[in-house]
Amino acid sequence: MTKPLKTLGLITARGGSKGVPRKNLRSLNGRTLIEHTVTAARESNYLDRIVLSSEDAEIIAAAIAVGCEVPFIRPEHLSTDKARSIDVVRHALATLDETFDLIVVLQPT
Repeated sequence: MTKPLKTLGLITARGGSKGVPRKNLRSLNGRTLIEHTVTAARESNYLDRIVLSSEDAEIIAAAIAVGCEVPFIRPEHLSTDKARSIDVVRHALATLDETFDLIVVLQPT
């Protein structure tokens, strides 16, 4: 019998969008985009741990309010328009206290 793969759901949501300011906190059908994303992740049968990566206090509070884990705050240098998603993933993996076989990046937008 094979061991199931350990999977991290990493929700990436920075606060500083230029195109649609505060987009992760915008409402769609009565719930914010961050809430939709956290809810879908929690309902998945495939994610062993769900973590938010953000530098924005309001996004962090909204994610925590719907049951998302926020074990760290994303550094400012990874929260710019030029920051690469792979660097955000690497930061999360370096910061967390465990290893994963798979990482699923969930973007609220």
